Amino acid sequence: MDIVTLGELLIDMFPAEIGRRLVEVSAFIPHPGGAPANTAVAATRLGARTAFIGKVGDDPFGHYLAQVLAAQGVDTRGIRFDDYARTTMAIIAMVDENTPEFMFYRHPGADTRLRPDELELDVLRSTRALHIGSLSLSDEPSRSATYEAVRVARTAGAFISFDVNYRPLLWRSPAEALAQVEAMLPHVHVVKVNETELRLVGGDADMAAAARRILERGPELVVVTLGPQGSYYCTQAHDGFTPAFIVPTVDAVGCGDAFVAGLLTQLTRPFDWRSLLNPADMRRIMRYASAVGAITATRKGVIPALPTAAEVEQFLAGAGNG
Repeated sequence: MDIVTLGELLIDMFPAEIGRRLVEVSAFIPHPGGAPANTAVAATRLGARTAFIGKVGDDPFGHYLAQVLAAQGVDTRGIRFDDYARTTMAIIAMVDENTPEFMFYRHPGADTRLRPDELELDVLRSTRALHIGSLSLSDEPSRSATYEAVRVARTAGAFISFDVNYRPLLWRSPAEALAQVEAMLPHVHVVKVNETELRLVGGDADMAAAARRILERGPELVVVTLGPQGSYYCTQAHDGFTPAFIVPTVDAVGCGDAFVAGLLTQLTRPFDWRSLLNPADMRRIMRYASAVGAITATRKGVIPALPTAAEVEQFLAGAGNG
């Protein structure tokens, strides 16, 4: 296995129109979602062998979601069905093409009820990378399950990727979220944040200073997505900025998940991912990940918008050296 993702698999209720707040949207349309699940599908389309570990409700939406991932080529042995809690749901409005507004139905959601004893250990021991998000840290028993998955995969030699993916409505307080994120940092190798999350976790308005503060806590690579402004990476030895591709944005939801998939598929190609932490390779990798995110932005939805490896290569060829 190249990449295993763990965390939430949920129903995204997308708005029928863009440019309205949640209370103004005329109708919502259900689509598969959840950042780790999106990343697994995106990486599969880019040619990686992937698996997903998580929990959904033993309800129509939960079984539908498992079927969608399987149909997309994701190994679903790690999906569990909960007979108590429903599948988590996110209601989404798009204030504009780049600004989503969320409301969650998760009190509790099935994704928070994944137990350590339910983990698919063979999958975790066979992967080259494990990717997690912060939402599985927001409650028990999924928090303990996430730590156990990280321990198992890391002990087996995998590198650990962590998307902070801060959703305030799913935490009791910002302080609790920050404490849980900081507790996980020493256990991971790669951290992905957006600009807001970088300030929250790095504690500094200066991007480079904030990224280096995160590196001091254990990770070896920090990647910052800046939306239409581009992206930035930082290692102990060097850092760099990658401009965004200019595309006609239709829907920016899921672009960060697609970006992560591009990043991880590139990092898992050699056996020693650390060999790629040099300026030349990181410029290439960040440009590739940016292209994956940019293509996703030009299409509505998340999973339907995710590009194939051939589409990314064609896009990059057309973009030239820009």
